[in-house]
Amino acid sequence: MNDHDADVLPDASDADASADPTDGATAVAPGRRRRRRLLPWKHRRDLTAAQRRRRQIVTRCVLAAILLFVSWLGWSIGQALTYPGRDGVEARLAEWGRDHHLGLVINQLEDWQYELNPPRVGGSLSPAELARMKATQGAAPVGGAVPLRAPMPTSISPRLPGEGVWRALVTSGGLPLVQGTYVRPDAEHSSYEAAVAWISASHAKFFLHPGFREPGGTFAVPPTIPVGQRTGLIATWNGGFRITDGTSKGGFYLAGRTDGTLRDGAASEVFYKDGSIRIGTWGRDVTMTADVVGVRQCLQLMVDNGRLASNIDVPYAYGWAYQGKKYVERSGVGVTANGDIIMVVGQALSARTLAELMQHAGAVRAMPLDMNGAWPSFMSYDASADPANPKPSNILDFGEAADRYYTQATRDFVAVYAR
Repeated sequence: MNDHDADVLPDASDADASADPTDGATAVAPGRRRRRRLLPWKHRRDLTAAQRRRRQIVTRCVLAAILLFVSWLGWSIGQALTYPGRDGVEARLAEWGRDHHLGLVINQLEDWQYELNPPRVGGSLSPAELARMKATQGAAPVGGAVPLRAPMPTSISPRLPGEGVWRALVTSGGLPLVQGTYVRPDAEHSSYEAAVAWISASHAKFFLHPGFREPGGTFAVPPTIPVGQRTGLIATWNGGFRITDGTSKGGFYLAGRTDGTLRDGAASEVFYKDGSIRIGTWGRDVTMTADVVGVRQCLQLMVDNGRLASNIDVPYAYGWAYQGKKYVERSGVGVTANGDIIMVVGQALSARTLAELMQHAGAVRAMPLDMNGAWPSFMSYDASADPANPKPSNILDFGEAADRYYTQATRDFVAVYAR
């Protein structure tokens, strides 16, 4: 017997262990020493008293950390689900994720949801949508200081009865200051509807409001339209991508305070002391002057000088990855050559079809606003029953209440008043 043979002969304890088939050890070749340890740490019976005490302390610390994290998580999500406003549960959870640096995860979940439930292809509008569109059929351009606009071009031919035909949404002083129409966004998604609004800028005043969470903080302007400030209100629309997580790729300025960074080249809504509004590229069409009271930036122009932007189909230009090519709920705002405002909200729009709708409606410069079901909105207001508290109506139903800006608004928005 040589020295090597002596190293591999089993001892008595090895013989006993191999005789027990229930100890979970893996069989080994005869003459090889068997390993008894099944876990990467010692069994408690093999520890000294001091080692057992240390393990107990470590175990308790780990369990306390887990309990603390679970408690914080429950409290944090509970706060997100109960903050003021009309946001739905899905929107609140998505906002919570983005607030906690989980934007990429939220985007990926939205991608998967889109792949599982893509928009329908083909088909027709519902009877209710057809009736709403047909209600404009008798409208026609008329004379006066503010005539009804001529029907806008449509993406699908032949057009449905009333499609693209404008009707008065708000009349003030006998003038149709806010007009609206409905169209199908494209031939492929013919069972969906987009709404287009037009506002006479020379007869209206425009004001930027903050949201209490986006951009957050304290402003002299409230994150709502409170009682006492509703007389003359004719329209509201939503803001853009988030400032706080940088997805807007721009900044927010209101009454002397800036959130984010006002970026040269960013598409911008600019609000002035006299109540007027301009839309353009920051640093080229619009810039900071003494009479600017508000700026809302979001990405870059979709329509410029009456033409679609050259990067309209480029990934990341109008959302995360290929968000720009998804057919989802979107919104955008533009300005005509005369300075009037065009606002579009739609149910199944890509970046390209949103831009085309704003272009068809007469916008020479137009920019994207927020997207997905919780955020796009355009409301007109009827003051016939109560001028101090006009009744809001959604131009297109996204599931959010029409009076969302009569309560604390999560995100910034624009309010429009008759002059």
